[in-house]
Amino acid sequence: MTRPAARGASSRASADRLARLLNLVPYLLARPGIEIAEAAGDLGVTERQLREDLELLWVCGLPGYGPGDLIDMAFDGDRVTITYDAGIDRPLRLTPDEALALVVALRMLAETPGVANREAIERALAKIEDAAGDLVGAPVAVRLPGDTRRVEALRAAVEGGRALRITYYTAARDETTERVVDPLRMLMVGGRAYVEAWCRRAEAVRLFRADRIDAITELDEPATVPPQAVPHDRTEGVFRPSPDLPLITLRVGRSERWITEYYPCERVEAGDGDLWLVSLRVTDLGWARRFVLGLGPDVAVVAPVELAEQVRATAAAALDAYAVPAPAATVRAPADSVPSGDTAVSAGAQ
Repeated sequence: MTRPAARGASSRASADRLARLLNLVPYLLARPGIEIAEAAGDLGVTERQLREDLELLWVCGLPGYGPGDLIDMAFDGDRVTITYDAGIDRPLRLTPDEALALVVALRMLAETPGVANREAIERALAKIEDAAGDLVGAPVAVRLPGDTRRVEALRAAVEGGRALRITYYTAARDETTERVVDPLRMLMVGGRAYVEAWCRRAEAVRLFRADRIDAITELDEPATVPPQAVPHDRTEGVFRPSPDLPLITLRVGRSERWITEYYPCERVEAGDGDLWLVSLRVTDLGWARRFVLGLGPDVAVVAPVELAEQVRATAAAALDAYAVPAPAATVRAPADSVPSGDTAVSAGAQ
């Protein structure tokens, strides 16, 4: 017997595939001879899924159901070209929700630091808003998280090629430092604004989160970027684990398994009962100590021993800080053994 949830999921999957197939034909018509791998990347599906969609398109078409009524295509190695579209030459019209989502996404992109061709985005946005004005309704305002003025100051320094003096809080080491940087670019990672720059103090390329910059001063000198200052690939996120970073192993219970989805882990193994052994790289043990202390009681440090000792010492110090002297004990005497009005005698009284 099929469960209702399973039937609902199947229906949604079928509807999603139908929409994808209806949009696939005009997409391929506009790109004759496109490589299947490239098309799959543009459409957000795997090559296998795209090939399955193409096989299904081959038997779709107009009523009549003869070969001349069906969508036809030609393959040249890994390239595909639509040779007969059976009248499906236009993409689906946007629904109100889809139009609004597209407008919001374009406005967010226009506000994203580091986007080079902002004018092209504005032109595309104007065309969509003109065409879908009735669908979208009220004007849409988008603001990125964080201090807008700070982000604008960083963007101006990048575009103007000026060096900056910043006061920056480094969460990994829980310290605030002042340094001079030569900006390379602005970018958005995980919904946060960053400036990637050559740090003169570290003599290396560093990524600075905008909302952790406590103070910023544009210097009266141009940014001096050495030849070895090359921006890093941030497509996989800000943190990139490498073999030279410390490896920690934690024993986690069911309530803390979420860390295996949120952080890049090298190894996850099932342990006794509901426990898992999780190994991951960290920037340094200072960050790892604060990370473990911020988790619940279902987490224990397995390795390295140094980290376990740091966590134990910090936790003990925290408990000591919360300890208060016990109040003086009182001894209550029988009512007939004390004068009227005296109801208790301190244990320390003579």
